[in-house]
This record gives sequence, C-alpha cells and structure tokens, in this order.
Amino acid sequence: MNEISPAVLTDLAPDGVLRAAINFGNPVLAQQAADGSPQGVSVQLAKALAEELGVRLQMVTFDAAGKVFAALEQAAWTVAFLAIEPVRAEQIAFSDPYVAIEGTYLVAADSAFKEVDELDRSGLRLAVGKGAAYDLYLSRTLQHAELCRAETSAAAVDLFLEQGLDAAAGVRQPLEKFAAAHSGYRVLEGAFTSIRQAMAVPRQRAAGAEFVQRFIERQKASGFVRQALDATGHGDVAVPV
Repeated sequence: MNEISPAVLTDLAPDGVLRAAINFGNPVLAQQAADGSPQGVSVQLAKALAEELGVRLQMVTFDAAGKVFAALEQAAWTVAFLAIEPVRAEQIAFSDPYVAIEGTYLVAADSAFKEVDELDRSGLRLAVGKGAAYDLYLSRTLQHAELCRAETSAAAVDLFLEQGLDAAAGVRQPLEKFAAAHSGYRVLEGAFTSIRQAMAVPRQRAAGAEFVQRFIERQKASGFVRQALDATGHGDVAVPV
C-alpha cells in the first residue's frame, strides 16, 4: 500500500481520528450486536478504512439517514454511509455504490395492491422515514399519493399501523422481516427504486473523496463487502460491479 498523503489525512482524519457516521436506521448496513456494539458492512468498512489510514476510529451513530445528512453542518463526521441522492450530492462527494437494495412497500395482507406502481393514486397515504433515500426519491417522483413522514424508517412502519395508512415505504429486507413476524402483512413484489448505498465525504474534501473511491473499489474487488454482508445474514443483498 502506498504511503497516505497528508492531504488525505487532513480530509479524513484531521486530528488523527476518522469520524464515521453509522446509521442504524438501515439494518442492512448496520446493526447493534448483543452487547450493543455496532456491527454490519458499514462498520466493517469504517474499521478497514481507519486501519488503512493508520488512525483511530470514532463511530458516530444515528437512527436515521436524514439525521446523518443534517449532522454534516456540524462537522460531526468525516465519512458516512449514505444512499446516493441528487439533493445530497450538492454537499457530499459519493463513492461508487458498494450495496444496492430495493425500495418497496409493506401493505396489509388483504390489500388490493399487487404492484408498486399502483400506489401512486389520489387519496392514498404512504408512510416514509423522513429524509431517507426512498423519501427523497418518492418526493420527486410521486404525482398523486400523499407521503406521511415519521422520524425514522422503523417509525414509518409504526405510523403505517397506528394511522391505518395504505402502505409503508422502505428497504425490502426490514419490511420482509416485519411481515414474517406479523401475520396480516405482506411486502409487494418489485421495487419503486434501487437504493445505491455509497461512502460519503464532504464535497470540499477532494483528496479524501478520491481516496475513499479507490478504497471502495478495492473492498468490492477483494470480496470484503460480500463477506461482510454474508456475515450478518444479508447474503441476498447485491454488491454492484
């Protein structure tokens, strides 16, 4: 491995600490182990990056992607794990995606809806997690249905249940986990979007962003990302080539 340049260290660990934002709001990427410690593919990538840089790792945890993005203004992190979105890209430099997951809907088992495209109708109310990638996508693309926002993605399911909404939007895997544990609900086949998860660096930190891009390329090519997903039971999640 080549020597790390001072510009990269200044961008990613200005005081010798890599501050990585870990979002528990997406359980495909990060989860809490039995002892409460963070685990998952984003955690493993953060640890590997800190080791490669030769710096200490500080994980800054959040319960929603929207809160991760909002914390950018407070310089709370130097690297994050977020879905690629045009609104975010104005302030963030994204790596290539390391994971691609589906955005879909949870509905009642007796719901008439079969396809995701059927949910964009006047009078329909859909629960979403505020600021999540799928919230941003649906906010741009839905023309008729109303979005009802909860503070987190997990709370969006609660909102769907409490208010008797027509559907809850979210990431396929946690929605399927909920449906498997609660009779009377199902997840629609198909997806309204592919959510491309990437590593993120504040846009003005160009040297750090370039380094993170090359880092992600290596971790995908080596099988590191695939292994980290498999280790936490997410073997069904795609790693983009």
